[in-house]
Amino acid sequence: MSAQVESMAFFGAVPWHGLGTALETTDLYDWPKACIKSGLDWEVELTPLVTADTQATVGHRGVRRKSDGRILGVVGPRFTVLQNRQAFAWFEPFLEAKEATLQTAGSLQEGSRIWVLAKLQRDPIVVAQGDEVEKFVLLSHGHDGSLAVRCGFTPIRVVCQNTLSMAHGSQASKLIRIKHSRSVHKNLAAIREIINRTNQEFEATADQYRFLATKSISQEDLCKYVKRVLKVEDGQEPGTRTLNTLQQIIDLCESGRGNNLPSVSGTYWTAYNGVSEWLSYKRGRNQQNRLNSLWFGDSANLNRHALETALAMAM
Repeated sequence: MSAQVESMAFFGAVPWHGLGTALETTDLYDWPKACIKSGLDWEVELTPLVTADTQATVGHRGVRRKSDGRILGVVGPRFTVLQNRQAFAWFEPFLEAKEATLQTAGSLQEGSRIWVLAKLQRDPIVVAQGDEVEKFVLLSHGHDGSLAVRCGFTPIRVVCQNTLSMAHGSQASKLIRIKHSRSVHKNLAAIREIINRTNQEFEATADQYRFLATKSISQEDLCKYVKRVLKVEDGQEPGTRTLNTLQQIIDLCESGRGNNLPSVSGTYWTAYNGVSEWLSYKRGRNQQNRLNSLWFGDSANLNRHALETALAMAM
């Protein structure tokens, strides 16, 4: 696979790179089996580091994968190892109770970042007739010290599979982050109650999606919206590359996946979804980079900014 997606398992449609191991229906509730099929059944260990010239031991340590000896990162003295199987074991009661199903799992950036995407077995958000948003939870952690254990809700629009953002100010929009410290195992056990409460925040965001779907947007305001999302100042003369991006997003707002539905066409909801489709499928050099940025990087921030801007302009 690519250097970005090292290994992966999936349920349903074959992913963008055409590789990975398919999950069977019985695997969707079985994290240990899915962990193996996604290529995550390996462990890491801490190894001491020394200077190249004097061989003096330093305080930082390397995180080394036992299976192949690859160094996944350099971490501080307080870093505590959390194995892949253990990192998401707290979620197993949800699977066993069939409250959630595993959808994809794998590793990014040569094993330094691990993720699980699970679908909550809760009623989807109905934004408008024929337009639903499913509720997913994204679990992730990193072996390189740059990513704490994280858990956050990820809304995905069914008609286009766009990854959406939660509303600003929603507690659900703030990924739960737990540092790799000695208390990490205790903290993971406490997350389950937090996730149950967070579903209420999901519904609050649903109201804002529905609000956008009731507000029409003119061609002039659509152009203003896309410029504000990309932070193109009024009166600024954008370069050729920016102009091409602006037009690409405007085209997606008007005729992107699901945006021609009669119940939502020509609204701020489709305008926002034009941006989210661009982030999900167009921005960046390749789909692997897009995924990493959409979940963990700049695209996640831009996605949230796009939702906030749409809400502000629609008021």
